Amino acid sequence: MSNTPMTAIGVLTSGGDAPGMNAALRAVVRTALNRGVAVYAIYEGYQGMIDGGDRIRNMTWDDAGGILQRGGTVIGTARCAAFRTREGRLIAARNLLERGIDRLVVIGGDGSLTGANMFRLEWSSLVAELVETGQLSPDAAAAHPYLSIVVLVGSIDNDFYGTDMTIGTDTALHRITTALDQISSTAVSHRRSFVVEVMGRNCGYLALMGGLAGGADYAFFPERPPSVDDWETQMCDLLKAGRAAGRRDLVVVVAEGAQDKTGKPITAEYVRQLLADRLHEDVRSTILGHIQRGGAPSAFDRWMSTMVGHTAVDALLEAGPDTEPQMIGMRYNRIRRHPLMECVHQTQEVPKAIAAGDYERAMALRGNSFNEAYRTFRTLSRALPHAPQPDQRRLRLAILTAGASAPGMNTAVHAAARLAIDQGHIVLGVRNGFRGLIEDDLEEFEWMSVHGWGSMGGSQLGTSRAVPTGPELERIARTVRRHHIDGLLVIGGWAAYEAAHRVHTARYQYDALKIPIICLPATIDNNLPGTEISIGADTALNNIVDIVDKIKQSAVATRRCFVVEVMGRECGYLTLMSAIATGAERAYLPEEGITLNDLVADMAEMKERFRAGQRKSLVIRNEKANPFYTADFMTALFEEEGGDLFDVRKAILGHVQQGGDPTPFDRIQATRLAARCVTYLVEQGCKGEAKGVAMGLQNGHVHIHDLDTIAEQADTAHMRPIEQWWLELREVARVMSHLDPHGGQAEEAGQSAPA
Repeated sequence: MSNTPMTAIGVLTSGGDAPGMNAALRAVVRTALNRGVAVYAIYEGYQGMIDGGDRIRNMTWDDAGGILQRGGTVIGTARCAAFRTREGRLIAARNLLERGIDRLVVIGGDGSLTGANMFRLEWSSLVAELVETGQLSPDAAAAHPYLSIVVLVGSIDNDFYGTDMTIGTDTALHRITTALDQISSTAVSHRRSFVVEVMGRNCGYLALMGGLAGGADYAFFPERPPSVDDWETQMCDLLKAGRAAGRRDLVVVVAEGAQDKTGKPITAEYVRQLLADRLHEDVRSTILGHIQRGGAPSAFDRWMSTMVGHTAVDALLEAGPDTEPQMIGMRYNRIRRHPLMECVHQTQEVPKAIAAGDYERAMALRGNSFNEAYRTFRTLSRALPHAPQPDQRRLRLAILTAGASAPGMNTAVHAAARLAIDQGHIVLGVRNGFRGLIEDDLEEFEWMSVHGWGSMGGSQLGTSRAVPTGPELERIARTVRRHHIDGLLVIGGWAAYEAAHRVHTARYQYDALKIPIICLPATIDNNLPGTEISIGADTALNNIVDIVDKIKQSAVATRRCFVVEVMGRECGYLTLMSAIATGAERAYLPEEGITLNDLVADMAEMKERFRAGQRKSLVIRNEKANPFYTADFMTALFEEEGGDLFDVRKAILGHVQQGGDPTPFDRIQATRLAARCVTYLVEQGCKGEAKGVAMGLQNGHVHIHDLDTIAEQADTAHMRPIEQWWLELREVARVMSHLDPHGGQAEEAGQSAPA
């Protein structure tokens, strides 16, 4: 065998497949090559490590092309009993050392990751045994004295400590939410009940968040069994009350690991039969099964997996002999590194608590967001609200949507209205944004007024970009006085914030406007100060990715370059994130602008790619990246300079980016922020305060900013925040898409990955 003292990286996928694994694989391969390090893909997981031969393959830049949008894992995964034995791990070590591999990226679940750590701990003794038996030279052993390991958690269950989301979870939520939306439509048609089983093992994340996003009426998950012994009667009474209140569809979500307080499993079939017997109606059962983990990954799973894969390589190259195995995860939109075994031990505490019947501890271990979502779900799924308390002060709260329409607006209205009504308050829906306050166009909501709104795109209340001035402010004051409005929730983007601030400032002129006002960020542009993410941006990003996937398929057959223009105004969030998620070679951002030198350099690189055999090229342009170098100009330039090498097409995506039903992320975050907004308005209204604020998500936490000072966080000339966290990802986008500096093509070739 070769005793070349070289260092190389191996990457494998193990355990259950998860959408986004290929994006992580691609990132590992291209980052390693960019750093000048050889990288090997280990096919069929740990089994391939033991089999050796062509199951451990040296990867080139092109080998990682065309896989970003594919589900599953192109290098395969398999269970491997042999790796659980020392003999198997000895063979694996020999096969790795034959190729100089002493650094591993393992993409898999907790079982796979524990096995990797055991392998690392045994490495020195395995190497010594290989030397002793003559299978490895002393020089080779000295060149590889330790094994460094970095792990990426690939699991749709989202059950691993140390990361907000595991690879594949967001895609699984997309599958579940889509299924619940589709089931609900047929259930409404037939006035029928459905029981839907989802995955998750010992973690109820998919069941809870899927139920919250999909508007389910009841959910079972392992961390929180029904609190009463006769839960069957309690559930059936609730669903009967829902029927009596006017619900035509009833949906119950059951996690595969659900159980009652005694540990007895609660199965979908048991719940289906129970409902059929007690509700005396047709009840259907649907087990989503492996549909949840199949298909193309969501936009989030693509860019998040790319980020953790990129970081994994740098972590490996920085590791020394005493470096603990690291788990690379995502916390609050930032990449984080954690000691692997600490994460494994914390992860295992939840199933231990469940097995011991300590459900309070199990829920506490899941964290505040999980518990907050559970409390909100219980309220939103009620058949009817709690009755107001006799001595309670009942506030009159108004809700409006303003500015451009954004997916998730209806979700926020639905959540805010129901949560406020359940607390005994009166909710008024304002039609057509601030225009409705000017024209006194309001309606009082009842509990069922917003039924079904949670899954709808657009805005059922209607919206406008009107920013009131002069006499219009006086008319708004009259409307507020006439309806005795005690607080106002404004859901929208830049124009909504500006209008809310105008109304808030006018309180010195009109006493009626001395009420609390709170803004909830909702715009696909993601350009608002005081928040890292706005409701609607995730849906828009997924809309872009879906369309670009189709564009790429059409381009492969004809040697074509596509210039795709996306929205965002003067914020490049959609541009950069969609470039990362689609594998675009270039992203033109308004923050960077476009120069003629940029276009000349990009044109030269594009021609070089096509001469080397590339069949397609993709560039994504923000609509306001440059007022002169437009999509038409760029298309004409590339067409002229491309000559016979390739042709060029333009695709301006337009308002399709704003359309469609909101994604699970936008639904969950809209609900979360709406709940916080209602709490704020009630607290301020009861105190008689008249503050104007905006709520947002920063570093994973909800923050409240004064409308009088939030402009300090904004670049008002360009209508975007001064600090934009996602700009830190530009370097990763360049590494993934540019020509390999060590030889090879940086192309999304659209060819099949190695078998």
